[in-house]
Amino acid sequence: MQVWGKLLGAFFGFLLGGPFGLLLGLFLGHKFDKARTNVYRGGGFSGFGSHQANSAERQAEFFYAGFAVMGHMAKSKGRVTEDEIRVASAIMDRMGLHGESRRQAQNAFREGKDEGFLLDETLSNVRRNYAGRADLLQFFLELQIQAAFADGVLHPSERQLLHVIARSLGFSSQQLEQRLHMQEAAFRFQQGGFNQQYQQQGAYRQPPTRDQLADAYELLGVTDGASAQEVKRAYRKQMNEHHPDKLAAKGLPPEMREMAKQKAQELQAAYDLIRKENGVK
Repeated sequence: MQVWGKLLGAFFGFLLGGPFGLLLGLFLGHKFDKARTNVYRGGGFSGFGSHQANSAERQAEFFYAGFAVMGHMAKSKGRVTEDEIRVASAIMDRMGLHGESRRQAQNAFREGKDEGFLLDETLSNVRRNYAGRADLLQFFLELQIQAAFADGVLHPSERQLLHVIARSLGFSSQQLEQRLHMQEAAFRFQQGGFNQQYQQQGAYRQPPTRDQLADAYELLGVTDGASAQEVKRAYRKQMNEHHPDKLAAKGLPPEMREMAKQKAQELQAAYDLIRKENGVK
């Protein structure tokens, strides 16, 4: 316990300002002692360093939980197969993970597969650390949905576990089902090559089929044939929730920003496709 700041502050405060100076010196000395304690514990004099450390810890826990729960998801179907491992590796590739960050993701995925993995505690920590940041909690949920959908098939045990995850993070069953429909449409949209084509060329070289256009609508969360105003409103809402810079500012781990960027590009591609087909500028 640091006390020298209080003693010296009180002493010199009394000499300079009497009883009032003593109280002021005692207060300032207490702040000085607290700052020194933070330094010894790895914090900073101003408290700003301590805040930064807490933010880094939250991001590290979010990153760990994302891949650990993904491993738990893979185990939910029984024995983890090579397909599940390839799915996890593909997501690491999409995030651009290499070196130490990739090893951390792999270790977290393996821990999530263990019988003793504490799913409820892990999800509770995520929700507590990011209370009031629904877009980050939604990103976490969508990460698990994308992992479940990556092989193109949603197993009943995966759907059941996704409901547990959604409920633990504060989302309703209805909200989860909507996200599942949107992700299914996104999967088909990616398989059709329209998102990749848009990223590479900045335009579409071939007209979409009716089903592909319907997927673009559903990816944005609106029904096929929605008005231009409804589509624009849905697009802005989705971009506001998924914009990588906004998510980063709210605490998204830097290792996951590339995936957020790809999601934003996917939303942009779907919106531009709908506008082009409907002749909206």
